[in-house]
Amino acid sequence: MNALLIEDEKLVALELTASIAEVDPTIKIVGTVGSVKTALRWFAENAEPDVIFADIQLSDGISFTIFDKFKITCPIIFTTAYNEYAIQAFKVNGIDYLLKPVDWDELRQAIAKARSLTKNQNKTAIDVQKLLNALSIPTISKPTYKEHFLGNARNSWVPVRVTDIACILRDELNFMITNAGERYILDYATLDEIESLLNPAQFYRASRHCLVNINAVQSVKGLANLKLLLVLKSPNHQVAIDISRDKAPSFKKWLEQ
Repeated sequence: MNALLIEDEKLVALELTASIAEVDPTIKIVGTVGSVKTALRWFAENAEPDVIFADIQLSDGISFTIFDKFKITCPIIFTTAYNEYAIQAFKVNGIDYLLKPVDWDELRQAIAKARSLTKNQNKTAIDVQKLLNALSIPTISKPTYKEHFLGNARNSWVPVRVTDIACILRDELNFMITNAGERYILDYATLDEIESLLNPAQFYRASRHCLVNINAVQSVKGLANLKLLLVLKSPNHQVAIDISRDKAPSFKKWLEQ
């Protein structure tokens, strides 16, 4: 099965290529393109592959532009760092939506879906436009995000605006640190639950134990092994957060949005 990669981060493209080889060595990567422009040229000069692995946000636009120009009939597996609420739209159409860093088990399942489509239905045409319309957030059902949290301090509840939160940490309990340096316990069982209530454009899951507000970032320093060290603005400048090598590319893209 031939596959095309649409990914603008070279390191991520290399890691995805290696992951695909580990999960299914029979897949042949016939091309890797990193922008809308180069992808359009590739489709104009090459036959359609059996499956496409496509990031959504590229260096010169979004990958949906490519599918507007060319009628793609092969399965498309979207890979992205952004957890949008419309991802379930892909499930009913036989396409998967993988969040970076890509999990091998999820990758294996996605490839199995694509292979089943190409084998049993002889490249059954997929309604790409329907997928794109499903991804577009309807005006009547835009996702709503949390605006305030109640923090627990000395048996008292303190309302805190989300915009005033510098970061949210997990250390046995979940607690938030405000831009003013105040700390409050949050009455939520998991950090995953809290993350689902926050705007992903404003808060980034820096690690299993930390969510950080983009407006609270003071600086980012490169470390050994391609890791990053994130430092928050004063008075929280002593709070240092490690960004793993795997998360570094998506974190950089998040900062540049």
